[in-house]
Amino acid sequence: MGNLFGRKRRSRVTEQDRAVLQQRDKLRQYQKRLSLGLERERALARQLLRDGKKEKAMLLLKKKRYQEQLLDKTENQISNLERMVQDIEFTQIEMKVIEGLKIGNECLNKMHQVMSIEEVERIIGETQDAVEYQRQIDELLAGSLTEEDEDAILEELNAITQEQLELPEVPSDRLPEKIPEVSPIKNRPKPELVAAS
Repeated sequence: MGNLFGRKRRSRVTEQDRAVLQQRDKLRQYQKRLSLGLERERALARQLLRDGKKEKAMLLLKKKRYQEQLLDKTENQISNLERMVQDIEFTQIEMKVIEGLKIGNECLNKMHQVMSIEEVERIIGETQDAVEYQRQIDELLAGSLTEEDEDAILEELNAITQEQLELPEVPSDRLPEKIPEVSPIKNRPKPELVAAS
């Protein structure tokens, strides 16, 4: 399922991790064998005591005690290995962070080489100059007309307005008092006659 789309997943477990984990697994197996051996020796010591072999039982219990100490040492070693794995993982994370910081610093230094403070100040100054120049142009265009120009513009506007308001001439002839009626209906055939023919 990991290769569902043909992409191979990289394992996050490194060779160092594998070596440490193998050691841990070996120690756990050894610990398990010791634990099973301790149970057998305890049962054997009980059997020897029942049989009256106190010295052999004592020797077996000493051996058992030594193996219990080995078991404690093994547990400490496993804890040390697990701590080492965590330390390795944390160190790898730290190395990635340091590598990221290094790359970031290199990028910043390259950007600083391209854009020095003087260059930024120059660009800001040029931008302010361009804005000021544009403002002056706007002021000149807005305020360049004199009072005479304003009067001429108003006269031209009035002339254009008068041209639009001029109406056509009104005829001077008098209108007839009565309009003769001509009915268009008189000359039309009746609908019944049209349908019959």
